[in-house]
This record gives sequence, structure tokens and C-alpha cells, in this order.
Amino acid sequence: MEPTIVDGQGLIGVTFGRVRVGQIRTFEHPDRPGFWMVKRVSATDGGSMIVESDNRDIRTEDSHSFGPVDTTGSYRIVLRIPRRWM
Repeated sequence: MEPTIVDGQGLIGVTFGRVRVGQIRTFEHPDRPGFWMVKRVSATDGGSMIVESDNRDIRTEDSHSFGPVDTTGSYRIVLRIPRRWM
């Protein structure tokens, strides 16, 4: 998700509210339990979402490779903590 979020940066997420296009959300990888991803929502139908990386210059995994993601269990990122505070 660089340059929006940098490696090692802290994040705070919440579960309440609707999933909306443009939000940054974290969720478990659909094929790798326990592996959490941070992506931007590019489309949603309420029950699932299409997620994409902000950095198109590098090869990343997103909905182009694993399809739509269930919105249940995802968190909306509401606060990014600067690395210098970590």
C-alpha cells in the first residue's frame, strides 16, 4: 500500500459502518488464514468487496488474483500511526 501506508507503520481499524469505495481496509487473505492484508476498496455490493493495491508499479496480490473478499471480518483503517512513534 505504499506510498499511502509504509512498512512498519501502525494502524487502527474499526468494524462498524458500511464498506465504501475508497476506504482502506484490512482483512484476512482469502487463501492464507492468519495472513492479513491492507488494500483499498474499489467496488462493493454490500456483502463483498473488490480490493486493490495503491502501488500499481509492483506486482501485488489483490482481487485481480483472488477475487472478491467477504466484508465480514474486515476492518476500516481509521488512523495511521507514524513509524517514528512505533
